[in-house]
Amino acid sequence: MILAKPAAIRMSLMIGLWFLLLTPTVAQSIDKEAAPPLYSEPHRPQVHFSPKESWMNDPNGMVYYNGTYHLFYQYYPDSTVWGPMHWGHATSTNLVQWTHRPIALYPDSLGYIFSGSAVVDKQNTSGFGQNGQAPLVAIFTHHDPAGEKAGRNDYQVQSLAYSLDSGRTWTKYAGNPVLKNPGLKDFRDPKVMWYEAGRKWIMAVATYSQILFYSSPDLKNWTKESEFGKDLGAHGGVWECPDLLSFELNGKKEWVLLVNLNPGGPNGGSATQYFVGDFDGKTFTASHSDTRWLDYGPDEYAGVTWSNTGDRKIFLGWMSNWLYGQVVPTARWRSAMTVPRDLSLKQVGNEVYVASQPSKELDVIVSKPLVYENLQVQNRLDLKTKVKEVVAPCRIEMSLDNLASYSLVLSNDAGEELVVGFDKDSNQFYIDRSRAGDTSFHQAFATRSVAPRIATASSMTMTLVIDVSSVELFADGGLSVMTGIFFPSTPYTNQRLQATGNVVIKKLSISRLKSIWKK
Repeated sequence: MILAKPAAIRMSLMIGLWFLLLTPTVAQSIDKEAAPPLYSEPHRPQVHFSPKESWMNDPNGMVYYNGTYHLFYQYYPDSTVWGPMHWGHATSTNLVQWTHRPIALYPDSLGYIFSGSAVVDKQNTSGFGQNGQAPLVAIFTHHDPAGEKAGRNDYQVQSLAYSLDSGRTWTKYAGNPVLKNPGLKDFRDPKVMWYEAGRKWIMAVATYSQILFYSSPDLKNWTKESEFGKDLGAHGGVWECPDLLSFELNGKKEWVLLVNLNPGGPNGGSATQYFVGDFDGKTFTASHSDTRWLDYGPDEYAGVTWSNTGDRKIFLGWMSNWLYGQVVPTARWRSAMTVPRDLSLKQVGNEVYVASQPSKELDVIVSKPLVYENLQVQNRLDLKTKVKEVVAPCRIEMSLDNLASYSLVLSNDAGEELVVGFDKDSNQFYIDRSRAGDTSFHQAFATRSVAPRIATASSMTMTLVIDVSSVELFADGGLSVMTGIFFPSTPYTNQRLQATGNVVIKKLSISRLKSIWKK
């Protein structure tokens, strides 16, 4: 849960405190009568999760149980800007098509409901289960706005709620909080996992510039184990939303710690960094000293993974940035999530990196692809000479045998264009949205963002998932990833490939994506 906002925003959010729970200001209220039909509004994502209406940010509490993926998220139902946080709720059986559910957790006397996680307590260590049924247990941060306003350092604590009906309804634990604040101004976003080797629960909690690890036998009583990160990684802002994961690579267990950061991302504002290393049940030790980013683009943040998915690690991030997330030009709702992504480890030379690819479930909405081989791009190739129309949402896959500078340009008749490509001289991928549409809402939005190429092979692949207002780039099997949002005045209906000199696209595949929403 982000709280590291500009001072003016932070102050305005505190004015009125609980009054905001009941009465949004006129400027923040949602004009529902004037809005177009639901999910047909301008810029509304068609293949990404977004709330029906109002404000959404961090994904949290994500858990898989009895064939259903639960997505909880930071939600303020009374406005399209950040306010008193609730846990919104949606479910899916395929990670793609979602059903909106009633709000799961509301603010209470202990404060707002900030980010956290949820687990299946299979052995009923918590004692919440009944009649042999394993409970779902949510672990979240209670944020006391009055304590923050008073200048205290203990206004964030960790609490529990549990569900005995497969996540439909939740009961807050009467003994909350289960982990009190040790005197840290920032103490939030608990991510909990079961550590089988030690037969205990492990909680990673974010503080201002470190991750604290705690352990518990029952989810109720917690003991501090260690600290990590004071002198490692990026520290341009507050550390948030951690996630500790284990992988198997070449017969060896590797551990990865995800740490979200705002500000201080590689292209400004919010971003997700990660560390590869070892965890012994008490201490996490990184195996490298360089800073690594899971997504180099400007618009992926607060990303974490679903629990209870076995060896599979399925990641989801908030598709926005705290620099401008509250002022983007959408009317009824604000923000969406990335597509779900499968995380894996890849070795490049002697180093181990985290790669991410769109989850295979996305195939359920993919149409039959149009495939072209050995396309000659002599400076410029208008794709309308090959296909009648390439419009979002769509998936485009390209491969080259040799490194070369090239780009895909999406444009409309208003002269707005989005450019996504690779620059050989700098060895960087990029998303250029400086002329992609409306950028007037924030001075930091009209940018050209870049990501280094990590792979060393002479061949290259690039997959683009393009929605009506976003693009996600996955290069070289997901070693280099970027996400960017944009807001054209009209849909992009023109597409062309550009290159420096003569470039051969070995394979180009274009697939339309069906909307995940019933309109």
